[in-house]
Amino acid sequence: MDAGDAKATGPTGTTGPTGGLADDRALLGRTSTAERVADILRTRIAEGFFPPGTRLSEESIGGALGVSRNTLREAFRLLTHERLLVHELNRGVFVRVLAVDDVEDIYRTRRLVEGAVVRGLGRPPFPVDALAAAVAEGEAAALAADWRAVSTANIHFHRELVALAGSARTDELMRSVLAELRLAFHVVDDPRALHEPYLARNKEILEALRAGERAAAERLLARYLDDSRSRVTAAYARAVDEPAAE
Repeated sequence: MDAGDAKATGPTGTTGPTGGLADDRALLGRTSTAERVADILRTRIAEGFFPPGTRLSEESIGGALGVSRNTLREAFRLLTHERLLVHELNRGVFVRVLAVDDVEDIYRTRRLVEGAVVRGLGRPPFPVDALAAAVAEGEAAALAADWRAVSTANIHFHRELVALAGSARTDELMRSVLAELRLAFHVVDDPRALHEPYLARNKEILEALRAGERAAAERLLARYLDDSRSRVTAAYARAVDEPAAE
């Protein structure tokens, strides 16, 4: 793929070298920090505005957000530490392209963390309103045949599932892990086949938790993640191998 400067079409049709980042300038407020810039860029990367392999232009992004070069470089450093970006000597900063082994490792981490969260839930009833909202979000996106939005809703579901632990540290860990997983999703050329089967499975987990059946939810989640790992890694391996074979 031709990396070029960050020219991407976002989910809402936004085009241009910065993916509409100027609209996010208000999020910075008067206390602009590298962490807030990193948060904005992390979200934009996760949503596909900057696909894997895209070169991020300091000049364009810094101008769109109205931040200094030093602040932007610190944000890039933070996202490089999170494995979302890579710095290539004499070439610049690029959105990372995962290896198949990376995808496998992401799923190992998810199984450990998400399984532990469900296993560690206290006594029912569980606060599942945010999970229900994510399920509804996915169903609405599917009706609109917006499979990128289905993917986003799925990420929201798992993020809210982890949030049941009530741990800011776990939330931060999974935010990074799920953002990294989206790098794999953006490479696969059939998002419907990748994401549609899990709409019903998200609802099954929701209903188990709503009924207070924690053990059943944990079993459903374990099978879900094992199946997803197999499907995603296979699809991703095909996607990254095919260009190399051309």
